[in-house]
Amino acid sequence: MSLNVSRRGLLAGVLGLGALGALAACGDDTSESGSNPAASGGAGGPFAFTDDRGTNVSLGAAPKRIVAYVGTAAALVDFGVTSFVGTFGPLKTSDGKKEALAGDLDPAKVESLGNAWGEFNIEKYAALRPELLLSNMYEPGQLWYVPDDSKDKIYALAPSVALTASRTSLAKVIQRHADLAKALGGDPTAGKARFDTAAEAVKAAVKANGGLKVLAASASPDLLYVSDPKVYGELSYYQELGVEVINPAAVTGGYFENLSWETVDKYKADVILLDNRAQALQPPALQSKPTWVNLPAVKAGQIIPWQSESRFSWTGAAGTLETLAKALTGAKKVAS
Repeated sequence: MSLNVSRRGLLAGVLGLGALGALAACGDDTSESGSNPAASGGAGGPFAFTDDRGTNVSLGAAPKRIVAYVGTAAALVDFGVTSFVGTFGPLKTSDGKKEALAGDLDPAKVESLGNAWGEFNIEKYAALRPELLLSNMYEPGQLWYVPDDSKDKIYALAPSVALTASRTSLAKVIQRHADLAKALGGDPTAGKARFDTAAEAVKAAVKANGGLKVLAASASPDLLYVSDPKVYGELSYYQELGVEVINPAAVTGGYFENLSWETVDKYKADVILLDNRAQALQPPALQSKPTWVNLPAVKAGQIIPWQSESRFSWTGAAGTLETLAKALTGAKKVAS
């Protein structure tokens, strides 16, 4: 099934994408192999890369004018790629601060083509003289934050590269970003040692303090969206490390189960990973909801801020693993 505009907008708002139309399985793509035989290039040389649509992009020289989705650009910056002239997607918060997803991307050095869902200024994009367009895919063939109604005009202005971001393990998604970074002249191993150390710390925390049930969710005024680890690469990777992330039983629309606030105690969680993006409700705003404050994990203060849309680099993921390891080490069993 295709993902319609309203559903994609919902994902952008709460996806846990929050998270944030059912999303189709990505199928067998190059992300599963963790390698890209057609990737080449680097500083000063030609560029060639086969993306996760199976599309091969070849340029006579490494692109110097790249426009990318904010999360994709931020991940590549972590690998040392700096040839960005524009971005689209959430770069700044409503008060002008940099979004957490932007990582070390410098907003002053890129032109924003649109900060919110549905915004993509084609005139500005054309004026940037783009050589390459980059984004993630949460549904095969659909570039994240590229509007459906203007995608043909956008794609006509520059070749595009898209990388799968769902329904596969976090480590595989990051490896594909590392492959692309290498083709663009970056260092595909940047941050890898820190990532590996953090992953081992999570394993150690599980071994020392096992049996903890972890729920990943995004909160809205009317619903709590319980995220499905099968489609969230980060959550499925946590499961690979031994973390007992709860699998919701009644997923609707492909990504999460929708719980009314009257039923938020459906799953017995010792720890809650709570979407910390600006569009999701945060703990202070949830204090008015009695069913929330009575949850065992909330009473115990075992709420972990969760950037539910990951930054797909070794460095970006290492920070979340370190936070998780620390939280699991200090948590206790509270749900019966």
